Amino acid sequence: MHDIGVDISSPAGWLPLVFALIMAISMLAYVVLDGYDLGVGILLRKAGELEQKDAMIASIGPFWDANETWLVLGVGVLLVAFPAAHGVILGALYLPVALMLFSLTLRGVAFDFRVKAKAQHRPLWDKAFYAGSLLASWSQGFMLGQLITGFKQDTPSYLFSALIGLCLISAYRLLGAGWLIMKTEGALQLHAVDWAKKSLWLTAAGVLAISVATPWVSPRIFDKWFSFPNVLMLFPIPAVTMALFGVMIRSLLRLPIRLQQNNQYGAAVPFACTVGVFLLSFYGLAYSLFPWLVIDRLDIWHAASAPEALMVIFYGVAVVFPVIIGYTAYAYRVFWGKSTALSY
Repeated sequence: MHDIGVDISSPAGWLPLVFALIMAISMLAYVVLDGYDLGVGILLRKAGELEQKDAMIASIGPFWDANETWLVLGVGVLLVAFPAAHGVILGALYLPVALMLFSLTLRGVAFDFRVKAKAQHRPLWDKAFYAGSLLASWSQGFMLGQLITGFKQDTPSYLFSALIGLCLISAYRLLGAGWLIMKTEGALQLHAVDWAKKSLWLTAAGVLAISVATPWVSPRIFDKWFSFPNVLMLFPIPAVTMALFGVMIRSLLRLPIRLQQNNQYGAAVPFACTVGVFLLSFYGLAYSLFPWLVIDRLDIWHAASAPEALMVIFYGVAVVFPVIIGYTAYAYRVFWGKSTALSY
């Protein structure tokens, strides 16, 4: 930090760090929590019977709307705490952001109208919920790819971002399938195991693509990963990630036999392993990018608002942030366990 002349003991030094941490936690929470319900929405098309689709909707019903609160918090922090970066990032991502917002709105409308629609109209809203989930997932992956490439406006960057979009769809499918394995029973639970198996490989390809591409974007990032002794200290990140994929494969191969015997032991393993992969991938990405919000162009200190403004915002966040955490934990505690049948 000394090479950019930052005094961490002053408010101008530590406040941007605090807000960067809050923004990172918010985006991670959003990706994991809203990721699984986006994944369930993507998998909705795979379910055949109306009862199975109802069960899938019931499994995310108490949570999906509140999960998006973390996205609002993360983008809100970016706007008020890092206005310079907000302008650059959202300016470069105007179209995918617009697509994501449209898709999330479509999901919300479809979810609410599905409850009130007549039986013959319900398949239409199921398709709308699926489309909204799919497009929102792809647009988020595209934005991630653009962030990694430093928002370069060229064909290779666009192709890479489009590929990451497809990989994130698969990763959300894997999260959603793991959630359904935990929350449902019977034939749908067995289908979810099969869906998780089919989502594994493209998810692993996405993790690999990001891991390979990120160090090559900037010499600074390359040195952070491959200089000695960093390469030895960081080796556990890819090693544990590979181990989690191995545990997941082993669990998914064994689960069908157990579930057919009505044995729920290990039903949470695929979801827990997928969350672990997301956590390690996010940590690796955060380590690579820090302290840059736009790689090699804008760091958190130069993008931050004035220290006086950050201090005022800090008092508000100090109240709001624990409330959101508490509400989220309480909601999951109340609705934990197998989901019940959906009724209208």
